[in-house]
Amino acid sequence: MSHTLPGKDATLEDTIATLQGRLAALGFHPEEVSWLHPVDGCWSVHLRERDCPLIYTNGKGGSELAARASALGELCERLGNHYFWTHYYLGRERSGRPWVHFARERWFEACEEGWPDGLLDDEALRDFYDPDAALAAAQLVDFNSGDAGRGVCALPYTRVSDGQTVWFPVNLIGNLYLSNGMAAGNSAPEARTQALSEVIERAVKFRVLQGGLCLPDIPQQVIDRHPAIAAGIASLRAAGFHILVKDASLGGRYPVACVTLVHPRDHGVFASFGAHPSFAVALERALTELLQGRALDALAGFPEPAFDPEEVASPANLELHFIDSSGSVGWPFLGTKPDFAFCDWNFEGSTAADWDSLCALLHEDGNQIYVADFEETGVYCCRVIVPGLSEIYPVDDLEWENNNIGNPLRGPIARLPGLSDAECRALADALDAASLADEKPVWELIGLAADPDSAWASLRVGELRALIALALSDEENARAQTEWVCRFGQLPAARMAVWRALEAVFEFGASLPDYRAMLATLWGEDAVATAEALKAGHERFFGLVALGENFEGSARHRQLLAAYDKLTAA
Repeated sequence: MSHTLPGKDATLEDTIATLQGRLAALGFHPEEVSWLHPVDGCWSVHLRERDCPLIYTNGKGGSELAARASALGELCERLGNHYFWTHYYLGRERSGRPWVHFARERWFEACEEGWPDGLLDDEALRDFYDPDAALAAAQLVDFNSGDAGRGVCALPYTRVSDGQTVWFPVNLIGNLYLSNGMAAGNSAPEARTQALSEVIERAVKFRVLQGGLCLPDIPQQVIDRHPAIAAGIASLRAAGFHILVKDASLGGRYPVACVTLVHPRDHGVFASFGAHPSFAVALERALTELLQGRALDALAGFPEPAFDPEEVASPANLELHFIDSSGSVGWPFLGTKPDFAFCDWNFEGSTAADWDSLCALLHEDGNQIYVADFEETGVYCCRVIVPGLSEIYPVDDLEWENNNIGNPLRGPIARLPGLSDAECRALADALDAASLADEKPVWELIGLAADPDSAWASLRVGELRALIALALSDEENARAQTEWVCRFGQLPAARMAVWRALEAVFEFGASLPDYRAMLATLWGEDAVATAEALKAGHERFFGLVALGENFEGSARHRQLLAAYDKLTAA
C-alpha cells in the first residue's frame, strides 16, 4: 500500500526512495538520530549526516513516513541551496576556484561608490534594498569567500511576472533571508508552492504579531472534518494544555492556519502557524510544527503573553519566531474579539495550479516574486524571494549589521598565536573601528565551525580584546577587558578560572605573594600560573591554536568543507 499526501506529486514511498538514492549518490549518509511521537497524528525526526554533525535537519508530519520524507526533503533543500555553509568561511583555496557557490554565478566589480551595471539591475529593487543610496557594491562582498578583490558574487533569479533575470548578490541573500523561501520537491510546482507557502506563512505571522491582531477560532465542526488533526488536538487537551485553533487567513485572503498552546502551569504561549493552499495541509503543518522535536514535557519555558507591543514587534522577537516560534506574543492575540470573521477556506488544486494561485495572490498585493532553481543534486530545489515580504532581517542590516564585517579580520584572527606586536595593534584598531560588541562570538564573526571543546568555541570579541591587550602589555586595557570577561562569564570552568585568577593578580599587584596560596586553592595552581604568565607576557593567546588560511586547524570546519567538496564535485 502506498501513501500520497495532498500537495505532493509522488507517493511518500517513492519520495523517500528517490531522496535517499540521490543522497547516497552524492556521498551523504544521513542517520535518524531521534524520533518523537508525542500525540496522535504528530511525528518528528532529527536527521544528521554521519560524517558532519553540522549537517542536520528536522522533519515533521502526520505519520512516520511523512516525517521521514519531510526530513530528507529539508536535507536536500539545504544541500541544494548550499544553506549549510551560509554562515561559514569556505577557505582561501575554495574561494579561488573558477566558481565558489554555483557554476552559473557571476562576479561584479566591487565599486567603492555606486553599483556596477547588471547587479540587482532594477531601479525599484535597488531603491528597496538601498533606500538612502548609502550602500556601495563593495559592501556586498560575500561572507563565504570574503574575496573583495574578486568582487561581488551574484546569482540569477527569474522574476515571475515577466520572466526577466535579475542578479541578486549572495551577500544580500545570506544577510536577509536565512532559509525562508527554500524548498525541495518531487516537481518544480510542488517545491515552489511549498517555498511560497512558507513565505506567506511567516509574513502573515509577522503581520499578526506586529499588528496586535486577534484571529477567529476555527469551529470544532470544521476541525472534525480532519480526524487525524482533531485527534492530535484532543490528545494535547487531554494532557492538560489549552489549545487555540485559529483561522489566520485574514478574512479568507491567505491560506494560513494557526495552532496556539497555552501552558497551564508556567503560562507560556507558543503560537505555531502553517500555510498551504489546502486547508488540511496548512492546519496539519501548524500542529506538527508545534510539536516538532518536542516531547510533551518540553512544551514548558515559552514566554508569557507580553503587554508591550514594541517588544512583540521587535526584529529580535520576530527572529525567534522564525527560528523556533519561541518569541513572545502580545495579549491582543489572545483576545476574544477577532479582527476578522472566520472563513471556511480551501484553495487547493494541482501543484501547478497552487503555484499559479499563490503567485496571483501576491501579485495582486503588489509584490514581485523571484525564483532560482537549484537542480545540481538531482533533486529539484528552489529559493523564492519576495522583496518586502520574505525578509527575516530588516534591509538596513546590509548597512549596519552586514555579516561580512568580519571579512577583513579573518586573516589576522586565523593567525592569532603568531601575530607580531604590530599586527596585534592593527587587529585591535580594526576591532574598535568595526564597533563590535564584546559579546559577539568570534567564530560567528569570521565564519568558523569551531570544535566544541576548543577555546575558539567560546571566544568572544571582549575576550579577544583582553588577549590582545595582554600580548601588547597594555595593562590598562587588559585589566578593563579582564573585568568584562569575569563579569560576562559563559566560559568553560577551566578557562574561567584563569581569568578569575588574572583579575586577582591585577588587583593584588605587589601584594600578590600574600594571597597566592589562597588563589591556587580557589582556582588551581595551573590557572594561577597561566594568569601570571599572561600578565608577564610569557604566554600569549592561551588555548587558541592557529586556524590556517582554510581554517584547517578546526576538525569540525574540515568536516564541513569536506562535505562541501563532495557536494560541489557532483
